[in-house]
Parts: sequence; structure tokens; C-alpha cells
Amino acid sequence: MNVRTTDRALTSSPRDLARTAAPFHLHRHLHPPVQAVILAAGMGTRLGRTTPKPLTPLHDGRTIQRRQLDALRTAFGSDVDITVVVGFASELLMRASPDVRFAYNPHFASTNTSKSLWRGLSSCRGDGVLWLNGDVVFDPAVLEHVLGHVRDDESFVCVDTATVGEEEIKYTLDDDGYIRELSKTVIGGLGEAVGINYVSSRDKPALIEHLAACSDEDYFERAIETAIEFEGLRFRPLDISQFNAVEVDFERDLERANTMFWGEHTVVQPLVPELI
Repeated sequence: MNVRTTDRALTSSPRDLARTAAPFHLHRHLHPPVQAVILAAGMGTRLGRTTPKPLTPLHDGRTIQRRQLDALRTAFGSDVDITVVVGFASELLMRASPDVRFAYNPHFASTNTSKSLWRGLSSCRGDGVLWLNGDVVFDPAVLEHVLGHVRDDESFVCVDTATVGEEEIKYTLDDDGYIRELSKTVIGGLGEAVGINYVSSRDKPALIEHLAACSDEDYFERAIETAIEFEGLRFRPLDISQFNAVEVDFERDLERANTMFWGEHTVVQPLVPELI
């Protein structure tokens, strides 16, 4: 399988299958369909696996990525328009999810999430976009919780106010209650960003410009900060601390996610076809 090194989504058949997935008759449909981007280009070296981190099996038999895709379709309808940004071991990810679009980050080994998000957002149409870090295991109810804000086309960052980890992305607020700072180096953080965010159709062009201006080493949160500072963008913090969400960076995070959602002794065989 050849992967084109392009900033545009891979839209040629058979990859352009976002609207040919099996029907979900009981699911809602939003018009225009919600756009979602999953950032899955990284090498995931801290987890120490030979396959991309999003293909890590969970105790319910699905991979992290398949669980995310299922959650998106349940919340937003089977016609949700999903683009996965790939890089490391891209062919494995593309074979595992032939029912989505793909954008490719050819510099995955030397760039951070700002450049993957830049490629993902640049491949989407003009509407707003929900994006997820490809290693977040979360309660699908989170997407139900944010649905109204997606419908209203309001930029937001999902946050957890129950914890403030030293190595996590933290945030502060301005006088109006919107995000002011968003980085790992924030002092006096009010909580953590969980890796589920939305940019409105109005704000997206400015965010794309600031992502392009980021250094290769920058996380995408740096572009949010500079767009807030120089363009006046407003990102609302959405507190999802009532729900479980774990960003899987290390083996201990994976163990915590499995225990949190399925208990210590529940082990289900992975769905092998997704990993072949």
C-alpha cells in the first residue's frame, strides 16, 4: 500500500470510505456531518510497542483507535466525517480502519502534534472540527456531553479539574472564563487538558495559520495559545471530570485505563483482524 505524502486527505478509492460504513440505524445524524480528526502519527516510544499506539488492544477486545471510532459514530451518527492523521507504521493503521479518510505526516519522526493537527485540519472542509489525541481512552459519554457545543460551533478544550499532573498539559483562564494559558509549563494550573478539543468554523483558519507557524517541536496547544493571544480566539474549557479519560503514554497508563473501564481481572482476547 502506497501512502502519498500530502497535506490533503487521501480521498481516492478505496480510502475514501467515510460514507460507506455499515449503517447505525439508531444513531443521530447532524447536518452537515460532524468532522473529526484523530492524531495518530506518533511513534509512541514511551509505551514500548512495535505497533502504533492507537492499535494497542484494550480489555474489551478493541484497540484504542477502534474504540474511538465507535464512540464518534455512536455520538454523531454513522456519517461522521473522520480523518486519521498517520505517520509511523501508517500502513498498519490504514488497514485497521479502511472506513475513514487519512492525512499523512511524512515528518512524524521529527515533528510534534502541531504539525499533525495542521495537516489534519488543512484536509477538512470549512466547517468546525473535533479532534482527538489518538491515545486517549475515554468514556463515550464525553462526546454526548460536548454535543451541544459542537452543534453550536463553539471552540472548546475538554479539561479534567480533578487532577493537575506535573507532566500534563495544564490551563489557566482569563477574566471571562476562557482559556488563557495551555501548556505543560503552566504555573497554577486549574486542571488538565484531556486531548479532546473542538475548533469552530470561524476560528479554524486562524488556528491553521498558527499551527503552520509553530516550530516542529511544538505541541498543538502552543498554536492555541498564540491564536488566543494574537487573534483573540476564545476556547471554552469544558469540564469532563465526571467521566473517565486516560491518555496512554506508558504501560502504567494502559493498565489504569483497563482497570478503570473493565476491572483488574477482565481480559478479553483482542480482535485479531485489526492488528494484522
